[in-house]
Amino acid sequence: RILFISSESALQIPSEMIHYGVTKTAQLALARGLAELTAGTQVTVNSVLAGPTRSEGVGTFVEGLARQQRKDAGQVEREFFRHMRPSSLLQRFAEPAEVAHMVAFLASPLASATNGAALRVDGGVVRAIV
Repeated sequence: RILFISSESALQIPSEMIHYGVTKTAQLALARGLAELTAGTQVTVNSVLAGPTRSEGVGTFVEGLARQQRKDAGQVEREFFRHMRPSSLLQRFAEPAEVAHMVAFLASPLASATNGAALRVDGGVVRAIV
């Protein structure tokens, strides 16, 4: 199993992080190309597109912003989703474990027929059905 940890920013490149979005889009192309290269083998290549996730760095950033703005961290998070990621259906950060569950599935024998795919754990941020 080959797994790339990508981002929903590969599909919806944020104007404040164009450089990041471009690298994540390239990562999806690489993953798909490798899946095609290894077709017919036991190798599967997939990407996980994580949405806004409460990583350690994000948590520290939100807490610092809350102190700076003299607001509750929960309020800062709600405002982030209201203004910066309004398309989120979850309206909260995903927990790292929620992303890890998808990774564990893709790494397992249960995902043996999943190949060349980009699977989203994005909280509904990407406004697309497919």
